[in-house]
Amino acid sequence: MSNAVRSIHSTKFGLRIAALAFAAAACTSAAAPAAQAQDTWTIDPAHANATFSVRHLGISNVSGQFNKVTGTVVWDEKDSTKSKVDATVDVASVDTRNTSRDSDLKSDGFFDAAKYPTLTFVSTSITSAGAGKLKMTGNLTIHGVTKVVTFDVDGPSEPIADPFNKTGKRAGASATTTINRREFGIEKYPAAMIGDDVKITLDVEFTKK
Repeated sequence: MSNAVRSIHSTKFGLRIAALAFAAAACTSAAAPAAQAQDTWTIDPAHANATFSVRHLGISNVSGQFNKVTGTVVWDEKDSTKSKVDATVDVASVDTRNTSRDSDLKSDGFFDAAKYPTLTFVSTSITSAGAGKLKMTGNLTIHGVTKVVTFDVDGPSEPIADPFNKTGKRAGASATTTINRREFGIEKYPAAMIGDDVKITLDVEFTKK
């Protein structure tokens, strides 16, 4: 093989190596944003609550809320189905606009706040349910009992510049589900007095610095 031919083969080989190196670098560069797409957002306790509604005496719905909700949202803005939610509710913050009823709900006949001071939800999967809607499944723990539940989610909203933090962002979502209280060991009073089915709604805003 002549030197000229060897030179041509060497040049072609070098170009192939360079092309492979460039392709590998391009793939790494393209993959980097995806790896960084998930950011941790913080639930804003001042703009978040967990409300509930239950049938009373079979004739009306009585509602209440928990005023202290905290947690995080690991959010992939490009694909919300890759996100994860971890929320905690302070049982002592229950508020039904009636102090006697609130005390009853905190007692061992209901939530037993002294023994189980928090309610928690940790998502395990999120799927699309149409434009602007998701199905969020996860582990809900109430009264020391954990059950798998699925929330219907509206949102999350498009992030906006946080008016309370010049360098931050803010978004929001609403999630709703219905549970059977007896499945969580809350059995005080028959269904004729207090319905077994309880509708729960989480309305939250979350922020990123």
